[in-house]
Order: sequence, then structure tokens, then C-alpha cells
Amino acid sequence: MKILARYIGSAIMASTATALVALAAIFSFFEFVDEMGDLGRGHYGVLQVVEFVLLSIPRLCYDLFPVAALLGSLFALGALVSTSEMTVIRAAGVSLSKTVSWVMKAGALIMIACVLIGELIAPPCEQLAQQRRSIATTDKIALKTRNGFWARDGRSFVNIRTILPGNRVERIFIYEFDEQGRLKQSTRARRAYYSDGRWILEGIEQTLFLIDRVEERRVRSANWESLLNPDLISLVAINPNHLSVVDLYRYVDFLEANGQDSRQYRHALWLKGAYPLATGAMVLLAIPIVLGNQRRAGTGRRVVVGSCIGAVFHLVNKAAGSLGVVFNLYPALSATAPALITLVVALVLLRRVP
Repeated sequence: MKILARYIGSAIMASTATALVALAAIFSFFEFVDEMGDLGRGHYGVLQVVEFVLLSIPRLCYDLFPVAALLGSLFALGALVSTSEMTVIRAAGVSLSKTVSWVMKAGALIMIACVLIGELIAPPCEQLAQQRRSIATTDKIALKTRNGFWARDGRSFVNIRTILPGNRVERIFIYEFDEQGRLKQSTRARRAYYSDGRWILEGIEQTLFLIDRVEERRVRSANWESLLNPDLISLVAINPNHLSVVDLYRYVDFLEANGQDSRQYRHALWLKGAYPLATGAMVLLAIPIVLGNQRRAGTGRRVVVGSCIGAVFHLVNKAAGSLGVVFNLYPALSATAPALITLVVALVLLRRVP
């Protein structure tokens, strides 16, 4: 029995890996074509486009894991059916429940791989990809750190601690240097917003470092002429889809502690948590699709069915988070609904397998 379990499990994992590589290659090509539209912006050349696409592959793999799990399971189980190996296994006295347990052991390993890629590999690679892209396209030095967003603007260095929607930022620090590299002015502003091609700073505290003395002054508001624009900031701002579960949890806690809207990030947190469940549900769904139609369904039909189901799930799952934020739905419900519905459908269909 252990040999059969390993045989079925290895077949499913190998097929899933093949499907994942194929899907990642296809979507990477689309990503490459899309990025070519920005070719020539700043120093964004072909090599930079290739670098961006390669760094985005882990994120694409994570996004496509449920679809790859479904297609891989369909291929593996379909191959066992088409060669009559599954018929022999069932005739030897192996029950359906035992077969399901073997398949789901492989599904558990696939879920673990999904978590590892989504938590350890995809987030740092995607954030690096966005940072490298922003540097190449804008020809400015910009970096996102735990102390906020840093950028160089001429002889000034800018630190923005909080980035908000609607071209708004909070807690801005501007350090201006002279031609000899000496600090001549330090500016702190509580908040700023971008309007008519310039920044409006509010709640300003300035320190001027003169030759013989240091002066301090306070200004209610003032214009800030800077080449730094919201587009550059948004490129390296925190994207909830690029964060790990741990980072999302910490950022949600930070937003709520500061009285800021955390709905988008709470939905992203629940989506991350539901993704391994969705992957396992897809593996389970493949069992009734194959075993329930052993005689009527060929390989081509299974591929079409699996592709359609996977595409619908991918679109619905992506839309669930956005719709939950727009309509202010409970995050645990809107984010996990696609995975839970898939799991319920799989269990219902499984009961009908002879």
C-alpha cells in the first residue's frame, strides 16, 4: 500500500510541478510583453525588463498554485485512468476513501510548497523587482525600508514614514545639503498632499544651519517644489499582495493602532491565509472530475474542464478581495468564500463517485 501511495503522490506532484512551470512560462511571457510598453523610460532597457520578469516569477507561481494543482491532479489521475491502473487499484480492494487519502497527502505537500513560496520567496523577490524597476524607470535613487520611503532629490534626501492613498503622505523629513555636502537645512512636516504638480506641506518645522548659528522656525503650510512625484512613491509603496502573512499582520496592527483604514490589508491577510486551503480544495476537486467520468471523459476534455474551472477560480479569487473592500464585507467571509465554495463543491461531487 505504501508503494501505491508513493506512486500516486509522486505522479500528482510531478504533474503539478510541470503544470506550474508551463503556466508560469506563459504568464511570464505576457508580463514581458506588458513591460515592453515602458521600454525606454529612464534606463529601463531590455535587460531591466528581463530582470523584472524573472524576479516576478515566484509571485506568478504563488498566484497560479491552485490552478496548477488542479491541472496537475487532473493529468496524473487521468493518466492512471487511461492506462487502467486506477481500475486495477480499485479492483485490488483499495477503497475510494483510501485513494482520496493518498491523493490528499500529496495535496498537503503541494499546500506546504505554496506556503513556502508565498511566505519566504515571493515577497522579497517582488519587492526587489518593484524597487529595481522604479530606479530604472525614474532615474532616481529610491528605497523602501522599515523606516519608511527614502529618495534622493537633487542635493536633498527625503524620508517619508507613512504613504496614504490619494497622493497623500505623512511624517516627511527633508534634509538639504550644500555643494560641499554640508547639511544646511532640515525640514519636518506632519503631512503633505500633491496638487497641480507640486507638494503642499503642512505643519512644518524647519532647522537652518547657518555659519555662526542655528535657527528654528515653524510654518503652517508651504509649497514644496520637488521632482519626487506620487507615481515614484506608489511604485515602492507597500502593496498588500507583495507582503507575507507576518508582515501583513504587523502592518494591519500598525494601521489600526494609528487609526488608519486597514480594510484592504485585512482582506489581503485573509486571502493569504485561504490560498493554501484553495490549493488543497483544487486537488480534492480533481478526484470526482476524473473518477466520476472514467469512461466518458478523455484527456482533452479533462484539460478543458480543468482550465475553465481554474480560470474562473483565479478571476473570482482576485475579485473577491477587491469587492470585499469596496462593499465593506467581513474579510474572513469575502476572502475565504471562493476557497470554501470550491471545497464544498468538491465534497459534494466526491459523494457521487461510485
